[in-house]
Amino acid sequence: MPGCDNALIRVEKASLRFGAIEAVREATFSVPAGSMFGLVGSDGAGKTSLLRMIATMIEPSAGSITIDGLDVFNRKKQIRNLIGYMPQQFGLYTDLTVEENLQFFIDVYGIKGKEGKKRKERYLGFSRLLPFTGRPAGKLSGGMKQKLGLACVLVHEPKVLILDEPTNGVDPVSRREFWDMLKIMQQEGMTILTSTAYLDEGEKCDQVAIMHRAQILEIATPAQLRSLFSSLEEAVIARIQEVDKELQDESFKR
Repeated sequence: MPGCDNALIRVEKASLRFGAIEAVREATFSVPAGSMFGLVGSDGAGKTSLLRMIATMIEPSAGSITIDGLDVFNRKKQIRNLIGYMPQQFGLYTDLTVEENLQFFIDVYGIKGKEGKKRKERYLGFSRLLPFTGRPAGKLSGGMKQKLGLACVLVHEPKVLILDEPTNGVDPVSRREFWDMLKIMQQEGMTILTSTAYLDEGEKCDQVAIMHRAQILEIATPAQLRSLFSSLEEAVIARIQEVDKELQDESFKR
């Protein structure tokens, strides 16, 4: 909710423009600590641009974004220690094995000795990749690559996990396993912000924001949306059609 007192992430009228193109328009929302927040919308809605701003990858054209009270651009270094960010195309090293990829990220984050070994064992087991430790990442299935990518993001045990359509194009079994992993991390206290085009995944979030044409149309719990519509899918379609009709009416008046 926009005014939530225990918010770990606060986005206030955040906008992003690329010349004449408006990628995000005055997005405002808060994500409570320990919750899972989903951005739901079709391709081109602005979800990736919004997540990249929150993850310190792009500077907002206007507005403000804070994580744990820290401004994402004035305190980039501290923010990057707090977050784990998994873009749509996560950079695994395809010639390295599963174990070598995970070890690489352990080394990057400076996790030494017994603690590094402990985390490697934990996240290999957590991602169900222990039987495949010697397999090159390039020879993994799409779902296994995504689980390895998530394990690599998690090795430094971030406070906030930011995921950009992490299961896009992944088979149904791997999608379910991936979301099982997310639920475990949330139960352990992690705050998760994810985008998705799959409405059944939106149902798994504590709150969802419906995004269309660079703007957030609605923020509610899945249950609240189901109380107004028969399903989350119907809610998303109705709000998108409403906005598109308003735009068509404005265009006609001109």
